[in-house]
Amino acid sequence: RSLVVVHFWAPWAPQCAQMNEVMAALAKEHTQVTFVKLEAEAVPEVSEKYEISSVPTFLFFKNSQKVDRLDGAHAPELTKKVQRHASSSSVSAGSNDSVKEDLNVRLKKLINAAPCMLFMKGSPKEPRCGFSKQMVEILNKRGISFSSFDIFSDEEVRQGLKKYSNWPTYPQLYVSGELIGGLDIVKELEASGELDTVCPKAQKLEDRLKILINKAPVMLFMKGSKQMAKCGFSKQIIEIINSTGVDYETFDILEDEEVRQGLKTYSNWPTYPQLYVKGELVGGVDIVKELKESGELLPILKGEN
Repeated sequence: RSLVVVHFWAPWAPQCAQMNEVMAALAKEHTQVTFVKLEAEAVPEVSEKYEISSVPTFLFFKNSQKVDRLDGAHAPELTKKVQRHASSSSVSAGSNDSVKEDLNVRLKKLINAAPCMLFMKGSPKEPRCGFSKQMVEILNKRGISFSSFDIFSDEEVRQGLKKYSNWPTYPQLYVSGELIGGLDIVKELEASGELDTVCPKAQKLEDRLKILINKAPVMLFMKGSKQMAKCGFSKQIIEIINSTGVDYETFDILEDEEVRQGLKTYSNWPTYPQLYVKGELVGGVDIVKELKESGELLPILKGEN
Protein backbone atom coordinates (compact mmCIF):
# COMPACT_ATOMS: atom_id res chain seq x y z
CA ARG A 1 0.00 0.00 0.00
CA SER A 2 1.13 3.54 -0.66
CA LEU A 3 1.25 4.88 2.95
CA VAL A 4 2.48 3.04 6.07
CA VAL A 5 2.33 4.67 9.52
CA VAL A 6 4.50 3.06 12.22
CA HIS A 7 3.82 3.83 15.91
CA PHE A 8 6.85 3.31 18.18
CA TRP A 9 5.27 2.83 21.62
CA ALA A 10 5.92 1.49 25.14
CA PRO A 11 3.44 -0.38 27.39
CA TRP A 12 4.37 1.74 30.45
CA ALA A 13 3.41 5.04 28.77
CA PRO A 14 -0.32 5.94 29.09
CA GLN A 15 -0.01 8.49 26.25
CA CYS A 16 0.86 5.59 23.90
CA ALA A 17 -2.36 3.77 24.78
CA GLN A 18 -4.29 6.97 24.01
CA MET A 19 -2.56 7.32 20.64
CA ASN A 20 -3.28 3.65 19.83
CA GLU A 21 -6.99 4.52 20.14
CA VAL A 22 -6.48 7.49 17.80
CA MET A 23 -4.71 5.17 15.32
CA ALA A 24 -7.56 2.67 15.48
CA ALA A 25 -10.04 5.43 14.62
CA LEU A 26 -7.84 6.66 11.76
CA ALA A 27 -7.50 3.11 10.42
CA LYS A 28 -11.31 2.88 10.06
CA GLU A 29 -11.37 6.23 8.24
CA HIS A 30 -8.36 5.56 5.97
CA THR A 31 -8.70 1.95 4.85
CA GLN A 32 -5.99 2.44 2.19
CA VAL A 33 -3.36 3.26 4.88
CA THR A 34 -1.46 0.55 6.79
CA PHE A 35 -0.99 1.23 10.53
CA VAL A 36 1.69 -0.69 12.45
CA LYS A 37 2.61 -0.75 16.18
CA LEU A 38 6.20 -1.45 17.27
CA GLU A 39 7.29 -1.67 20.92
CA ALA A 40 10.34 0.66 20.80
CA GLU A 41 12.34 -1.05 23.56
CA ALA A 42 11.74 -4.52 22.03
CA VAL A 43 13.39 -3.53 18.72
CA PRO A 44 16.44 -1.45 19.82
CA GLU A 45 18.22 -1.77 16.45
CA VAL A 46 15.22 -0.35 14.58
CA SER A 47 14.68 2.38 17.20
CA GLU A 48 18.34 3.38 16.99
CA LYS A 49 18.32 3.41 13.19
CA TYR A 50 15.38 5.82 13.11
CA GLU A 51 16.58 7.86 16.15
CA ILE A 52 13.57 7.02 18.35
CA SER A 53 14.49 8.70 21.65
CA SER A 54 11.00 8.99 23.14
CA VAL A 55 7.52 7.50 22.87
CA PRO A 56 5.14 7.86 21.21
CA THR A 57 6.88 8.52 17.88
CA PHE A 58 5.25 8.02 14.48
CA LEU A 59 7.11 7.42 11.21
CA PHE A 60 5.46 7.73 7.80
CA PHE A 61 6.65 5.63 4.86
CA LYS A 62 5.75 5.75 1.18
CA ASN A 63 7.19 3.18 -1.23
CA SER A 64 9.58 2.03 1.53
CA GLN A 65 10.94 5.59 1.93
CA LYS A 66 10.51 7.61 5.16
CA VAL A 67 8.64 10.79 4.25
CA ASP A 68 7.70 12.28 7.63
CA ARG A 69 7.74 11.81 11.41
CA LEU A 70 5.83 13.01 14.46
CA ASP A 71 7.26 13.00 18.00
CA GLY A 72 4.84 13.04 20.92
CA ALA A 73 1.15 12.44 21.62
CA HIS A 74 -0.36 15.04 19.28
CA ALA A 75 -3.63 13.54 18.03
CA PRO A 76 -4.67 16.54 15.84
CA GLU A 77 -1.21 16.69 14.21
CA LEU A 78 -1.22 12.90 13.59
CA THR A 79 -4.66 13.16 11.99
CA LYS A 80 -3.48 16.07 9.80
CA LYS A 81 -0.35 14.25 8.66
CA VAL A 82 -2.23 11.02 7.86
CA GLN A 83 -4.83 12.98 5.87
CA ARG A 84 -2.16 14.96 4.02
CA HIS A 85 0.01 11.98 3.06
CA ALA A 86 -2.93 9.71 2.30
CA SER A 87 -4.44 12.25 -0.09
CA SER A 88 -1.23 13.73 -1.57
CA SER A 89 -1.13 11.12 -4.34
CA SER A 90 -4.73 11.87 -5.33
CA VAL A 91 -5.13 15.60 -4.73
CA SER A 92 -7.77 17.07 -6.96
CA ALA A 93 -6.99 20.23 -8.92
CA GLY A 94 -9.57 22.21 -6.97
CA SER A 95 -7.88 21.65 -3.59
CA ASN A 96 -4.37 22.64 -4.71
CA ASP A 97 -4.76 26.21 -3.44
CA SER A 98 -5.65 25.16 0.11
CA VAL A 99 -2.77 22.64 0.16
CA LYS A 100 -0.37 25.41 -0.90
CA GLU A 101 -1.77 27.71 1.78
CA ASP A 102 -1.34 25.03 4.50
CA LEU A 103 2.25 24.43 3.40
CA ASN A 104 3.06 28.15 3.44
CA VAL A 105 1.72 28.44 7.00
CA ARG A 106 3.89 25.48 8.01
CA LEU A 107 7.00 26.92 6.30
CA LYS A 108 6.50 30.26 8.03
CA LYS A 109 6.32 28.49 11.42
CA LEU A 110 9.50 26.53 10.68
CA ILE A 111 11.41 29.62 9.51
CA ASN A 112 10.43 31.41 12.73
CA ALA A 113 11.02 28.39 15.01
CA ALA A 114 14.28 29.96 16.28
CA PRO A 115 15.96 33.39 15.93
CA CYS A 116 18.51 31.75 13.60
CA MET A 117 17.27 28.80 11.50
CA LEU A 118 19.37 26.70 9.14
CA PHE A 119 17.69 24.47 6.55
CA MET A 120 20.31 21.92 5.59
CA LYS A 121 20.98 18.38 4.37
CA GLY A 122 21.42 16.26 7.50
CA SER A 123 22.05 17.61 10.99
CA PRO A 124 24.81 19.81 12.49
CA LYS A 125 26.39 16.66 13.95
CA GLU A 126 26.06 14.71 10.69
CA PRO A 127 25.84 17.02 7.66
CA ARG A 128 24.99 15.11 4.48
CA CYS A 129 26.57 17.42 1.91
CA GLY A 130 29.75 19.47 1.71
CA PHE A 131 27.96 22.86 1.54
CA SER A 132 25.90 22.09 4.68
CA LYS A 133 29.08 20.95 6.45
CA GLN A 134 30.87 24.21 5.60
CA MET A 135 27.88 26.29 6.73
CA VAL A 136 27.75 24.53 10.13
CA GLU A 137 31.52 24.97 10.58
CA ILE A 138 31.27 28.74 9.93
CA LEU A 139 28.34 29.21 12.35
CA ASN A 140 30.05 27.13 15.06
CA LYS A 141 33.38 28.92 14.56
CA ARG A 142 31.69 32.30 15.05
CA GLY A 143 29.85 31.05 18.16
CA ILE A 144 26.45 31.65 16.57
CA SER A 145 23.39 30.09 18.19
CA PHE A 146 21.18 28.33 15.62
CA SER A 147 18.58 25.61 15.19
CA SER A 148 18.37 23.42 12.11
CA PHE A 149 15.91 21.48 9.97
CA ASP A 150 16.93 18.42 7.94
CA ILE A 151 15.30 18.89 4.53
CA PHE A 152 15.87 15.19 3.78
CA SER A 153 13.33 14.40 6.54
CA ASP A 154 10.46 16.12 4.72
CA GLU A 155 10.19 16.23 0.92
CA GLU A 156 7.26 18.64 1.07
CA VAL A 157 9.35 21.21 2.98
CA ARG A 158 12.39 20.55 0.77
CA GLN A 159 10.52 21.42 -2.43
CA GLY A 160 8.13 23.99 -0.96
CA LEU A 161 10.81 26.17 0.68
CA LYS A 162 12.59 26.67 -2.65
CA LYS A 163 9.45 28.31 -4.07
CA TYR A 164 8.50 30.08 -0.83
CA SER A 165 11.87 31.82 -0.51
CA ASN A 166 12.65 31.94 -4.25
CA TRP A 167 16.02 30.32 -3.48
CA PRO A 168 16.69 27.11 -5.44
CA THR A 169 19.48 25.46 -3.38
CA TYR A 170 20.42 24.31 0.13
CA PRO A 171 21.60 25.16 2.75
CA GLN A 172 19.47 28.24 3.47
CA LEU A 173 20.00 30.47 6.52
CA TYR A 174 17.20 32.58 8.06
CA VAL A 175 17.46 35.20 10.84
CA SER A 176 14.28 36.51 12.52
CA GLY A 177 12.21 34.91 9.75
CA GLU A 178 14.15 36.62 6.93
CA LEU A 179 16.28 34.76 4.37
CA ILE A 180 19.99 35.64 4.63
CA GLY A 181 21.06 33.30 1.82
CA GLY A 182 23.19 30.26 1.10
CA LEU A 183 26.80 29.32 1.74
CA ASP A 184 28.40 31.89 -0.61
CA ILE A 185 26.56 34.82 0.99
CA VAL A 186 27.36 33.60 4.50
CA LYS A 187 31.04 33.31 3.51
CA GLU A 188 30.97 36.92 2.23
CA LEU A 189 29.30 38.12 5.45
CA GLU A 190 31.93 36.31 7.52
CA ALA A 191 34.78 37.82 5.47
CA SER A 192 33.37 41.34 5.88
CA GLY A 193 32.73 40.89 9.63
CA GLU A 194 28.99 41.46 9.19
CA LEU A 195 27.95 37.91 10.14
CA ASP A 196 28.50 38.59 13.86
CA THR A 197 26.08 41.53 13.77
CA VAL A 198 23.47 39.70 11.65
CA CYS A 199 23.26 36.45 13.68
CA PRO A 200 22.60 36.03 17.42
CA LYS A 201 25.59 34.89 19.49
CA ALA A 202 25.36 31.62 21.40
CA GLN A 203 25.29 31.79 25.16
CA LYS A 204 28.14 29.75 26.64
CA LEU A 205 26.82 26.28 27.45
CA GLU A 206 28.15 26.30 31.02
CA ASP A 207 26.45 29.64 31.74
CA ARG A 208 23.24 28.34 30.20
CA LEU A 209 23.32 25.16 32.32
CA LYS A 210 23.87 27.20 35.52
CA ILE A 211 20.86 29.37 34.68
CA LEU A 212 18.68 26.30 33.98
CA ILE A 213 19.77 24.45 37.13
CA ASN A 214 18.93 27.53 39.23
CA LYS A 215 15.69 28.35 37.40
CA ALA A 216 13.69 27.03 40.38
CA PRO A 217 14.64 25.89 43.92
CA VAL A 218 13.81 22.31 42.83
CA MET A 219 14.67 21.46 39.21
CA LEU A 220 14.21 18.08 37.55
CA PHE A 221 15.90 17.30 34.23
CA MET A 222 13.95 14.43 32.68
CA LYS A 223 12.60 12.82 29.53
CA GLY A 224 9.26 14.50 28.96
CA SER A 225 7.44 16.76 31.43
CA LYS A 226 5.68 16.40 34.77
CA GLN A 227 2.41 16.10 32.79
CA MET A 228 3.81 13.46 30.40
CA ALA A 229 6.91 11.43 31.26
CA LYS A 230 8.61 9.78 28.28
CA CYS A 231 10.57 7.04 30.08
CA GLY A 232 9.91 4.71 33.02
CA PHE A 233 12.59 6.24 35.29
CA SER A 234 11.27 9.78 34.75
CA LYS A 235 7.75 8.54 35.49
CA GLN A 236 8.91 6.99 38.78
CA ILE A 237 10.76 10.09 39.99
CA ILE A 238 7.88 12.52 39.33
CA GLU A 239 5.50 10.19 41.21
CA ILE A 240 7.87 10.29 44.21
CA ILE A 241 8.30 14.10 44.10
CA ASN A 242 4.55 14.63 43.58
CA SER A 243 3.88 12.58 46.73
CA THR A 244 5.88 15.15 48.80
CA GLY A 245 3.70 18.08 47.71
CA VAL A 246 6.79 20.23 47.02
CA ASP A 247 6.70 22.61 44.03
CA TYR A 248 9.24 21.89 41.29
CA GLU A 249 10.04 22.75 37.68
CA THR A 250 11.07 20.33 34.93
CA PHE A 251 13.21 20.53 31.80
CA ASP A 252 12.68 18.08 28.92
CA ILE A 253 16.17 16.99 27.82
CA LEU A 254 14.68 15.39 24.67
CA GLU A 255 13.90 18.90 23.41
CA ASP A 256 17.51 20.13 23.59
CA GLU A 257 20.42 17.86 22.57
CA GLU A 258 23.02 20.43 23.70
CA VAL A 259 21.65 20.47 27.26
CA ARG A 260 21.12 16.68 27.23
CA GLN A 261 24.79 15.96 26.48
CA GLY A 262 26.30 18.99 28.24
CA LEU A 263 24.62 18.41 31.60
CA LYS A 264 26.07 14.88 31.84
CA THR A 265 29.58 16.34 31.68
CA TYR A 266 28.79 19.40 33.82
CA SER A 267 27.32 17.34 36.68
CA ASN A 268 29.51 14.26 36.11
CA TRP A 269 26.30 12.19 36.16
CA PRO A 270 25.79 10.04 33.03
CA THR A 271 22.05 9.28 33.13
CA TYR A 272 18.61 10.90 33.40
CA PRO A 273 16.53 11.93 35.28
CA GLN A 274 18.69 14.31 37.39
CA LEU A 275 17.28 16.21 40.40
CA TYR A 276 18.76 19.52 41.63
CA VAL A 277 17.91 21.50 44.78
CA LYS A 278 19.15 25.11 45.04
CA GLY A 279 21.59 24.48 42.19
CA GLU A 280 23.11 21.34 43.77
CA LEU A 281 22.78 17.84 42.27
CA VAL A 282 20.84 15.44 44.49
CA GLY A 283 20.99 12.47 42.09
CA GLY A 284 18.85 10.15 39.99
CA VAL A 285 15.84 7.94 40.65
CA ASP A 286 17.70 5.37 42.84
CA ILE A 287 19.05 8.04 45.21
CA VAL A 288 15.66 9.78 45.37
CA LYS A 289 14.03 6.42 46.25
CA GLU A 290 16.57 5.88 49.07
CA LEU A 291 16.00 9.40 50.42
CA LYS A 292 12.24 8.86 50.35
CA GLU A 293 12.54 5.57 52.28
CA SER A 294 14.87 7.10 54.89
CA GLY A 295 12.60 10.13 55.40
CA GLU A 296 15.32 12.57 54.22
CA LEU A 297 13.75 13.57 50.89
CA LEU A 298 11.22 16.16 52.12
CA PRO A 299 13.75 18.18 54.22
CA ILE A 300 16.19 18.14 51.26
CA LEU A 301 13.54 19.33 48.80
CA LYS A 302 12.56 22.11 51.22
CA GLY A 303 16.24 23.13 51.45
CA GLU A 304 16.38 22.32 55.16
CA ASN A 305 19.15 19.74 54.79
